[in-house]
Amino acid sequence: MGFTIGGIREMRTGARRRVRTTECTAVAEYTGLWGWDVVPGTRALSGQCSCGDPACTAPGAHPLSFAEPVPAGAGLDDAAKAWSEYPGAALLLPVGRAFDVIEVAEAAGRPALVRLERMGLPLGPVCVTPTGRARFFVAPGAAAELPQLLYRMGWDDADLDLHGLGPGSYVTAPPSDLGGLGPVRWLRPPTLDTAGAPPQARLLLGTLAYICHRTHF
Repeated sequence: MGFTIGGIREMRTGARRRVRTTECTAVAEYTGLWGWDVVPGTRALSGQCSCGDPACTAPGAHPLSFAEPVPAGAGLDDAAKAWSEYPGAALLLPVGRAFDVIEVAEAAGRPALVRLERMGLPLGPVCVTPTGRARFFVAPGAAAELPQLLYRMGWDDADLDLHGLGPGSYVTAPPSDLGGLGPVRWLRPPTLDTAGAPPQARLLLGTLAYICHRTHF
């Protein structure tokens, strides 16, 4: 028999144990090493969200309503104990606390990352989703400042596929899958230097906006 989260059943006990071990280790890494809170999230199977709401607008991509976050600073034992309460949950990171996110199309994000690295600019973690999005972790406050920053750089009138995620948002963290579509992956994994001090958005925004504009047209 398998376990369920809101009605979705996971089978194959051996595989389940390996997944749970991987998830607990990842949770402990995010909380203990990188200083991030981790929130247990829903999963999706065949388009159905484990929250049980057939009208869910974000299947497999929102927090479990009854779950408590695993706080920053929790070690492996604490993470494993906490995650055992929510077997099979996705790993979600709350945005707006340790970082905000600038999201662009993956087709723009990959070349932009290469250019930013060649320029020697400070960079934070960057991940890609199975939906074709690249997410650049930047200093908190970026989402609120984004319209003004784009205005100052002359990009406010451009048709850019570039968005800021701030407080109240959550991003699915590797190795979890997003909405049953596949796993989220790191393009640039967090490090001790970047996790706690992601770069200011203004340092990356010009390059991201330019590549988004060029890729779009």
